[in-house]
Parts: sequence; C-alpha cells; structure tokens
Amino acid sequence: MQRTLIIFKPDAMNRMLVGRILTRFEDKGLRLVGMKLQKSARSQVEKHYEVHKERPFYNDLCDFMTSAPVIVAVLEGPQAIQVVRSMLGATNGVEAAAGTIRGDFGLDKQYNLVHASDGEDTARAEIDLFFKPEELVEYTRAPDSWIVS
Repeated sequence: MQRTLIIFKPDAMNRMLVGRILTRFEDKGLRLVGMKLQKSARSQVEKHYEVHKERPFYNDLCDFMTSAPVIVAVLEGPQAIQVVRSMLGATNGVEAAAGTIRGDFGLDKQYNLVHASDGEDTARAEIDLFFKPEELVEYTRAPDSWIVS
C-alpha cells in the first residue's frame, strides 16, 4: 500500500467541490486514513512549496494557499500516488482531459482545485509536514477485499 497527501485548495473549498472530488477517490477504492480542515500558516505553506521558491509565481501561490481554509488528507491504496495524479489530470484545467477532476471542474492553472504528492519521497515529507503519526488511522473496510486482490 502507498500513501499520498492531497490538499483541497481554497478554490475547491469555496466552490463547494470537496465532497464531489473526495467521492471520486473513494469510488476508485482509495482509503482515507487522515483528514483535517485547517487555515494553513504561511510558514507551513512556504515550506511545502519551497521547491518553487525561485519561481515567479511562488508568492502568489503562498498567498492563494493561505487565503482561505483548506482540507489536507492522506489517501492510501495500491500505487496511490500515480492513481491520484491520473485522476486529477493536467495541472491546467483547460488542458486536462474530460473525465479527470481538473478536466471536469477546472479552467485555470492556478485554480486547479487539488494538490497531490508527485512521488514517494515527496509524499512522505508532505504527510510529515501536515500530520502527526497519531493522526493517521490504519483500518480495514468491508469492501477492501473486493477492491484489491
């Protein structure tokens, strides 16, 4: 099993799309193992996006991510990182394929609804940034045996 961090960004929150998007992840078979609503501290957002620090959009991105509450969550499942990123589609909603989350709900590159970890090392670091180990719950759901062999 693999874990990945997702963040429902301020645009997803303000457009009231969190439930519809989360349902897609659950329908796919991914298990929710941690979730919380927060107003992110600027320092946490800056650390999260520090890889982009030298890019011209960095400050605007940090402003955007601290402009409203977000939901941070951890999803678990086989190849969860790849599955989630495929479900999201291209970063720019205009370029994202129909049927993907961004393709169905997005029209912009910045307002792209959900952040998702891009690799295993990144996922571990991001999960550690947003969650304490005791905030993640391991459990088995009744349908798990019908989702993964």
